[in-house]
Formats: sequence, structure tokens, C-alpha cells
Amino acid sequence: MTTVLLVRHGRSTANTSGILAGRTPGVQLDEVGLKQATEAGERIAPLRLRALVSSPLERCQQTAQALLAPRTDGLEISTEEGLVECGYGDWTGKPLKELSKDKLWKQVQQQPSSVRFPNGESMTEMSARAIGSIRDWDDRLTREYGDDAVWAAVSHADVIKAIMADALAMHLDSFQRILIDPASVSIVRYTSTRPYVIKVNSTSADLAALFPPAAKKTRSRRAKAPVDAPVGGGLGAADAVD
Repeated sequence: MTTVLLVRHGRSTANTSGILAGRTPGVQLDEVGLKQATEAGERIAPLRLRALVSSPLERCQQTAQALLAPRTDGLEISTEEGLVECGYGDWTGKPLKELSKDKLWKQVQQQPSSVRFPNGESMTEMSARAIGSIRDWDDRLTREYGDDAVWAAVSHADVIKAIMADALAMHLDSFQRILIDPASVSIVRYTSTRPYVIKVNSTSADLAALFPPAAKKTRSRRAKAPVDAPVGGGLGAADAVD
């Protein structure tokens, strides 16, 4: 199975103004957000990516373009509707300060699995379609490129938190415990046994160091990354041996 880099979009104009952007069109990265996305692109550039998938919203498309900027491999952006922001319905475009006084706010914080936003999407629906999209891309890229394929997906904080909760076998009601900062990278390796969470909310780590050089081919087979968890912790992802 594959390894996916989950990248949140850089800081947006809605983030700085304290507005819940949701799916509002025209929300773009601010100056800081563009810098964050550029830095994320530089960190990811050494990795051989088989696909770059993005939410259709402008702030994610801008971030994806920044990830492409330092690359010379001809990679293109694939837009994935399943990674779009949660449909916040009537909450969309409202100040967070105002929303925090709504009785639904506490429910969002404590039991998100029970929440449906007024005239919008439920958080369980958001979680299911986001996880389904990641799993579908994982299956597709595994069939095309094999178990060692690495790819990136650019999306939104709540969407990535839901995907990470699934990878960690956490109930959706616990997903608010996960922090996903602007332009951060979280990494999940999917295997036939279970997902492995390699990194969460990274904004500065050397990502290339997390991926060992390609295993050398032998006359009989190519060594593959183990699917079982190492008892006692093992050598670490960056120190795997053939």
C-alpha cells in the first residue's frame, strides 16, 4: 500500500480575520500562507511523488501549486472533491467569536459525531467521504506503482483531522485532540495490516530523512517495508535496513 503526505493549506485570509470560510469561493492564502506553502514545497521537493491531489478550493489549489513550484518531474495536480472542506451550511462565513456562542459549538467540541451543521453536512459524512477518498487513491496508486508509492494530498484541518483519527483508530469524537497547523504535513503509511502514523502536524522536520533510500533489488525479489509493527519499537522509519 502507499504512503500519503497530508498537507493542510497555508494560512488564509479567513484564518487571519477569524471567519469560518468553509466552502466560500475566493478565499485565498495571505502573505504568510504563501510563504508557508512555499516552505512546505521545498521540504517535500526531494521526495518522489506519484500523485498530488487537492481539494478544489482556492486556498488548497494555491498550496498545491506551491508544492509543484520546486519540482522538475512534470507532476500535475489532480482535483479531488472528496477532500473539500466540511459543508458548514449556515455557519459558513460567520465570525468564530459569534459561532462560539451558539449552543451547537459545545457539541462540535465534545461530540462531533452527533453534529450536522444547519443546512450543511454532518461531521460523520465529512469523515466518511474524506477517508473514502484517501483509501480510493491509495488503492489506485498501489495498483499502478506498488507498495512503495508516495503521494501528497492537500486539504483542510477538519478533513485531515478526520483522516488522522481513522489512521489512529480513534473515534471521531476524539478528533479534536489532533492539531493540524497551516501548511503542516502529516504522514500515514497504509499497509495490508493497518495504517501507520509516521508524522503528525510537522512544520519543520526533514521529510526526506523519514524515507530510506529505495531498497536494492535482489535476484529473487525486492525487499519491501514490513507491514507488522516492530516489537520493542525497532530501528525507526529512517533507519530501516534491507
